[in-house]
Amino acid sequence: MFRVTYIHPDGQTSEVEAADGANLMTVATAHGIEGIVGDCGGVMSCATCHVIVQAPWDEKLGARSENEDQMLDYTAAPREAASRLCCQIVMNAAIDGICVRIADPQL
Repeated sequence: MFRVTYIHPDGQTSEVEAADGANLMTVATAHGIEGIVGDCGGVMSCATCHVIVQAPWDEKLGARSENEDQMLDYTAAPREAASRLCCQIVMNAAIDGICVRIADPQL
């Protein structure tokens, strides 16, 4: 199991465990993390799992796919340089301890 920290819009944090291969959207919804909606279930069609990946983790992730990049144009909160859809971030040992800020609002 690996660690993930979600920073809520009010600054509070939630640290949870994530299995290898799980995406951060399903991890958040399984742990009841407020603010990660994931309306589409992780098929990258709603952009309601928008997070901003904190340094240095943003540099450890691969590049966004073209589809993810396009979906980030439709998020409710303004996109930032480190914006990602957390349904596209898959847990593995290289990103153990990742910290993401939940975009506000999602809808």
